[in-house]
Amino acid sequence: MVPNEGLQYQGIVQLLLHFNWKWIGLITKNDESGEDFLKIMEPILSRNGICSAFTERAVEHMHDATINQFKKYAESIWPILGVSNIRTVVIHGEISSVMWLVCIIGSARIMQGLFLEYRKRLSEAKVWITTAQIDFTLHHLHKLIDIEIQVFHGAISFSIHSKELQGFQEFVHTIHPYWSEKDGFIKTFWAQAFSCSFSNSTFISNPCTGEERLESLPAPFFEMSMTGHSYSVYNAVHAVAHSLHTLQSSRSSHRSMEAMDTLSHWNVEPWQLHSFIQRISFNNSAGDEITFNEHGELVAGFDITNLVTFRNNSYVRKKVGRLEHQAHPSKKIIIKEDGIKWHRGFTQVPPLSVCNDICHPGFGKKKKEGKKFCCYDCVQCPEGTISNKKGEETCVSCQEDRYPNRGQNQCIPKIPNFLAFDETLAIISTISALLLSLVTVLVLVIFIKHRDTAIVKANNRSLTYILLTSLLLCFLCSLLFLGKPIEATCLLRQTAFGIIFSVALSSILAKTISVVLAFMATKPGSRMRNWVGKRLAYSTVLSCSVVQVAICALWLATSPPFPDLDMHSSAEEIILLCNEGSVLLFYCVLGYMGFLAIVSFIVAFLARKLPDTFNEAKFITFSMLLFCSVWISFVPTYLSTRGKYMVAVEIFSILASSAGLLGCIFSPKCFVILVRPEMNTREQLMRKKI
Repeated sequence: MVPNEGLQYQGIVQLLLHFNWKWIGLITKNDESGEDFLKIMEPILSRNGICSAFTERAVEHMHDATINQFKKYAESIWPILGVSNIRTVVIHGEISSVMWLVCIIGSARIMQGLFLEYRKRLSEAKVWITTAQIDFTLHHLHKLIDIEIQVFHGAISFSIHSKELQGFQEFVHTIHPYWSEKDGFIKTFWAQAFSCSFSNSTFISNPCTGEERLESLPAPFFEMSMTGHSYSVYNAVHAVAHSLHTLQSSRSSHRSMEAMDTLSHWNVEPWQLHSFIQRISFNNSAGDEITFNEHGELVAGFDITNLVTFRNNSYVRKKVGRLEHQAHPSKKIIIKEDGIKWHRGFTQVPPLSVCNDICHPGFGKKKKEGKKFCCYDCVQCPEGTISNKKGEETCVSCQEDRYPNRGQNQCIPKIPNFLAFDETLAIISTISALLLSLVTVLVLVIFIKHRDTAIVKANNRSLTYILLTSLLLCFLCSLLFLGKPIEATCLLRQTAFGIIFSVALSSILAKTISVVLAFMATKPGSRMRNWVGKRLAYSTVLSCSVVQVAICALWLATSPPFPDLDMHSSAEEIILLCNEGSVLLFYCVLGYMGFLAIVSFIVAFLARKLPDTFNEAKFITFSMLLFCSVWISFVPTYLSTRGKYMVAVEIFSILASSAGLLGCIFSPKCFVILVRPEMNTREQLMRKKI
C-alpha cells in the first residue's frame, strides 16, 4: 500500500539538486535493506554530480554494549557527524536509525570535559532528510530531552501521501477504551498515552477512567490528523472490501444471494483475492484514485513535509511539497520553498552543503587529487573563457562575436574594426589622395598647355598623358580602401589598383624603350627607325596591360574577393575585411606589377648614360628604385598587420609609390617649363643637360 521505493530515491536526488546540495552524508540501517539502499543510491548520486561525504550504518542493540564500548564507538562517529561543511544528511531505514543518531548526539552532551569540542560541532545546524519508513509521530522523540528535539528542527521528510478524510475527526473523538472488549490495542495505547492503569487493584494511584480525551495529548504523541500510515491502512481496508465485492459479483451468477448472507459462507482463501486486488481501481472518500501497477505496487506519490519543533518539546509537520509519480523525471518534485522552516542555526537559507566554497564567476573548478569529484579548487578561467554563474563546473568560450571582460564573468560584444571615414588615418589618407590627385591634374594641365614645347615633345606626349591619367586614377583608387567593406568595393579594390598601376608601369616601360630605340635610330644605317613612333609605344602599353587585365578577369571569374569577418585575429575586435578569395591570384597581380617595375628599372638603368637629348632614363631609374623599395617593404608589413592598419599600409604604399613616380619623372620637367622656359627649346635640349 505504499509506492515503489525507487520513486522515493528519485525524489531525494531531485530535492538535493533543487537546493544544490552536493556534499551530503548517508545514514542507513546496518542490515541488508541498508546495503541495498547504498548500492542503489550512490550510483544515482554520482550520475547527478552529488557526493556522499560519509556513509554510516546505524548499529542496533547498542543498549547491550558496555559504557566503554559505546564510548569508543561514539568517539569514532563524532568527528564524521561534526564536519561543518556537511549540512545535509539523508537518513534511511526505520525509527531505529533516528534513535541511533539521537544516542550518538546525546552522548556527546552527557559526556563532559574532553568532548566539549565535539558537542559544539554536533549541535551545529543540519538538514536531516528522512525517508517514508521513518515516522516522526512515534512517541520515542517525545521522550527525548529538549536539545535532541531541537536538532531535528527543519528536517525534511518524505511521507506516504495522505488526505484528511471526511468524518475522521469525529471518529477520533468517539474512541473510548471500552469501545471493544476484543480490541486489546486501544487499552494498551490508552494506558501508555495517559500514564494510567486499567487494573482493579486498590494500590493503583492513577487508574484509567475512560473520560480522558485524546485531543489533550501532545501532538508528537498522538496526532489528531490523518497520518500517512493511517491513510495507507484506510486504503488497504477499502481495497480488500472492493476486491471482496468484485469476487462476490463474479460468483453471484453461480450461487444464490441467499447463500452469501455472511462471510463464512464465502469460503474465501487470501490468495484468491490477489488477482482482484491487483486489478482493482477506485476513488476513496478523499477523492484520491487508488490503483496498482503490474507489479502490484500502489500507483501514488509522496508528500514532502517539514518538521517544526518548539521549545516546549512539541512539534508539527507541515506539507511543503509533493513528489509526483507520473511527471517528467526533472519535474517530479514540487517544493514550496517559502513554506520551509529552516534550522535556527543557519545564517544562510537555504543552507549550503558543498565540499568547499562555491566558485565565484570568473573561476572554474579543478579537481583535487585523491578527493571525490565534489571537492575541487577554484582556479581563474583560462584566457579567452568565462564563467558567469556561481559554481560553474568549467569555463566556456564566448561566442565568436564576443570576448571576455577583465573579470572573465561575462562576454562583451566585439568592436567592429575597419578604416572608417571619420578616423584620423582615413582623413589623412583622403586628404593626401585628393591633394596628390590635384597635383597630378595640375601637371597634366601644364603638359597639355605646353604640349608644343620641346621638352613635352621630346618625352612622347601621348605616353605622358597616359601616365599622368593612370597616376591620377591610382591616387583616387586608394579611396576604395576606406569605409566598411562591401561587395562592390571588395571587387574593385585590388583589381582596379592592379590594372591602373600596370598601365602606369607599362607607360614608363614604353617611355624607357622609346628612349633606347630613339638613340639607336640616330646611328647611320640603323633599321630601328622603323620601330620608333607612337605605334610601338601604344603596343607596349596595350600588350603589358592586357596581361594584367587577363589575370584580374580570371581572378574575378574563379574566386573573386568578398566581404568577410575575421573573428579570431583580435581578441576584442571583429575585423571587417575583404577576403581576397584566391590568394594565389592576388599575389600574381602584385607579382606582375613587380615584374614590370623590375624590367623598367633594368632597361632605364642600362639607358641612363645615353645622350641627354632624348634621355629621361635617369629619372625613370630613380623612380623605379623608389617604387620597388616601397612595394618590397609593403609585403612583410602587410602580412604582419591586421584590420584597419593593414588597409592603411596598402593605401600608403599606393600613394607613396604613385607620388614617387609623379615626383621623380615630372618635377624636373615642370621646373623647366614653369621656372626656366628659356631652356625649353630644341637648341638648349641638344646642347645642355636638363
